[in-house]
Amino acid sequence: METRFNLQQTQPEAFKAMFGLEKYLGGTALSHTHKELIKIRTSQINACAYCLDMHTKDALKYGETQQRIFVLPAWRETTLFTPEERAILALAEEVTLISNGGVKTETYQNAVGILGEEYTAQALMAIITINAWNRIAISTLLQPGQ
Repeated sequence: METRFNLQQTQPEAFKAMFGLEKYLGGTALSHTHKELIKIRTSQINACAYCLDMHTKDALKYGETQQRIFVLPAWRETTLFTPEERAILALAEEVTLISNGGVKTETYQNAVGILGEEYTAQALMAIITINAWNRIAISTLLQPGQ
């Protein structure tokens, strides 16, 4: 496979800014479960092998079940996810696929109605951040396990 530059070495200030977002997210009320569901589902949509490898391992470490990880792409078809998780997953999908019409009013209102504005805003920032990480990993051909 083609070798590409290491963005962290080439642009350390950019990585410092990205890690600033991670530090912010670490101080939010978002649960580990919610953060990892966001990271995994977004990384599935973006087909980011590096991030999927990392965040499925992290999710298991935080107590997520294999069953829920396995069925995550079909979360709408199962009762394994809470209303809060379903609101977060719907938001994650629509933000990640933003060019498909943006975030629907119904999705936004459902998230705010279930989660409140603060938690929804924090979830939105987590979604935006993992989308950026996915694009970095895919563009630079980061490989799982590295």
